[in-house]
Amino acid sequence: MKIYTAEQIKAWDACTMEHEPITSIDLMERAAMACADWIIHSVYANQPFHIFCGKGNNGGDGLAIARLLLQLNKEVDIYILEHGAPGTLEFQTNLHRLHKTTHRIHFLQSADTFPFINKEDIIVDALFGIGLSRPVAGLAAELINKINQTGNPVISIDLPSGMYADKSSLGIPSIMATETLSFQAWKPALLMEENASFSGNIHLLNIGLHAAFENEQKTAWNMLTGDEIRKLMIPRKPFSHKGNYGHALLVAGSKGKMGAALLAAEACLRSGAGLLTVHLPASGYEIMQTALPEAMVSTDIQEDIISQIQEDLSVYKTIGMGPGLGKETITAEALMHVLKHYRNPMVIDADALNIIAQYGVKNVSIPPGSILTPHPGEFERLFGKTPNHFERVNLALGKAAELQSVIILKTKFTLIACPDGTVFFNPTGNPGMAKGGSGDVLTGILTGLLSRGYKSVDAAKIGVYIHGYAGDLAVADMGMESILARDIISRLAASFVEMQP
Repeated sequence: MKIYTAEQIKAWDACTMEHEPITSIDLMERAAMACADWIIHSVYANQPFHIFCGKGNNGGDGLAIARLLLQLNKEVDIYILEHGAPGTLEFQTNLHRLHKTTHRIHFLQSADTFPFINKEDIIVDALFGIGLSRPVAGLAAELINKINQTGNPVISIDLPSGMYADKSSLGIPSIMATETLSFQAWKPALLMEENASFSGNIHLLNIGLHAAFENEQKTAWNMLTGDEIRKLMIPRKPFSHKGNYGHALLVAGSKGKMGAALLAAEACLRSGAGLLTVHLPASGYEIMQTALPEAMVSTDIQEDIISQIQEDLSVYKTIGMGPGLGKETITAEALMHVLKHYRNPMVIDADALNIIAQYGVKNVSIPPGSILTPHPGEFERLFGKTPNHFERVNLALGKAAELQSVIILKTKFTLIACPDGTVFFNPTGNPGMAKGGSGDVLTGILTGLLSRGYKSVDAAKIGVYIHGYAGDLAVADMGMESILARDIISRLAASFVEMQP
């Protein structure tokens, strides 16, 4: 699914009006009907509504929504923010229609005219939408602050008012929405962690924009979908054997962190690797052989840490490094040895990333096509801080191109930055997965997929999506608080079955 800038969304509207054909006011009516339908089927359906409108087309949406709710006998008050101008033609048309339906239309000319909001009232924000190019100020900023102070549920139409669609809004007055009803496609702002407290629960409403535009328009930003993942899946051939699906090596574990190695190893095998060898500190031998007999074990000469890897690395299709590894000097030297002598794509996670950060990324030879999986703290240690999350996405893309590797930045909408300048966001996963071991499971999944022969970008897409999907299945069964990393592993089978083409 493509993610569009504000300008591209406007072009999509224009394309729809030209080719369907449909007038602007009728397209606005279609959008309003989608919003009204969502509202009347929500938990807010039987409460009073206070709808705040600007004088642009977002305000026109709000006026049309008000009329539709009134026709369903809902209690609705409409408040129009005055700024001197008459408003767009679509706004004026909907205002004329609304006057025939209700007299409960109020014009806000100063802060003294702001209404009192009761605890049971639902606020609908239709002030500005996606068209803003500068920060709100004056009476509009006062109104936004007033709405935010009420603590009442707020339903924002298309985008919380005040927020920019495709650049950072840090420090700018914005509506704090409870629900955002966004039209047709994701806007970049809705995917940014810095906007999470403003956008609330996000709902995409299909308003039937013209399909030809979506087919022809190119975008650098994209949202993963189950259909896309199914197209990437490679079926196993009937006449195949374990050698066809690769031999992976996992370098993981240290004293007290053997569980990380075990979680990554089982996830790797559950993701289809033909063979797996796990290089562990010697004290992890019995743990791995007992808990996961399907894995082969190579033990280090050190009892509690990894100090050297003496094997012939060329026999491995891929190597995953990092879970539970520790950052001892001798461990770091062993990692540097692998990075110097192994040139196939690798999966690099956790302490392996922290070790690379200590050496400096520019001083380390990362094999092209590798997959790096930092969480935000590890990302900062590797590549530096950014002033906002839009810049963090751009930095990830720049580093992916520089390293010719894939960077997976783990957040709510985990992003996959690709060397060709494209970025993919992942919709699966949930806060219940924010527990130790979840990242180790992802490392194992990615290692298994690379071992099977998937290209790095495809492995990243499949791995991130299925990891989150399995987490969603676990939460559906167990709730947010109680799932463990191994519960994600236990749902991998069902996730892979669901993603079969």
